[in-house]
Parts: sequence; structure tokens; C-alpha cells
Amino acid sequence: MRTIDVIRRSGVGISPEQTIRDAATIMEQAGVGSLAVIEGEHLVGIVTDRDLVRRGMARGLPPDARVDMVMTAPVVTIDADDELHHAFALFRTHAVRRLAVEQDGRFVGMLTLDDLLVDLAADMADLARPVTAEILFAHHDNPLPARA
Repeated sequence: MRTIDVIRRSGVGISPEQTIRDAATIMEQAGVGSLAVIEGEHLVGIVTDRDLVRRGMARGLPPDARVDMVMTAPVVTIDADDELHHAFALFRTHAVRRLAVEQDGRFVGMLTLDDLLVDLAADMADLARPVTAEILFAHHDNPLPARA
């Protein structure tokens, strides 16, 4: 399966000169925990809700401080056409919770560890359903027909 096939929604971006207040507002409105920081057409960083708290609020930065003061750079990226197992390897290697997905050098979305866990849990539940039914309903094979 390709990475692009498991992205739940398109990515949300912010420019580096916008404020950390802008970032928090955009995250709240979009219902996301991270934003791609995009300058022109280039992905230059990522800012997460955790970055806003630990690098912004905890250090006493004012709400009008620029996003590029708290963003993480460089960004761990994955190509939209890469196989999903490559994403697992990147998560493991870099110990990150989000991968920026790019297609033809452009940011197209964010793949999150949370999304993968939700998908995996749903897959496991689907696999467990027939086993659970057999346990609950004690499925028995039809008796073999008697031979004459």
C-alpha cells in the first residue's frame, strides 16, 4: 500500500513569518495537531501543538512570536508513492509522530502515527470478528453424511 492511500486528510500549512498565536488558531480551526511550515513552495519546517507549548509558552515567548522560532527543522518526509512499510521504518528510525508527505516535491499531507494506529486497530478488530463469533456461538461443522 502506498503512503498517499492512508492519509486521512490534506495537510494544513502556515508561513514561517506568521505568529504562534496564528498557528494555535489554525490548528484549532482545522482540528489538527501540526502544521507544515511552507515558505514559497518549499517545506521548511513543521510546528506541532507540543512545539507551541514547550518551545513557545514554556519559554515565555509572546503570542506574536514567529512560527519559525518554535518549528522543527529539518522535516522528516516521505514520498506519496513510497510503500507504507517505508513509513514504519522512518517512524522507528527518527522517533517522530508525524511524517510530511510530498508528491513531486510539494507538500500534500501529514501521515501521523495516530492514523496508523487507528487503521491497525480497525484491521485487528476485523480479523478478530470471525474468531470471536466462533468462540461466542460455538460454531460446529455439519456432520458428515452417512455412507451406505
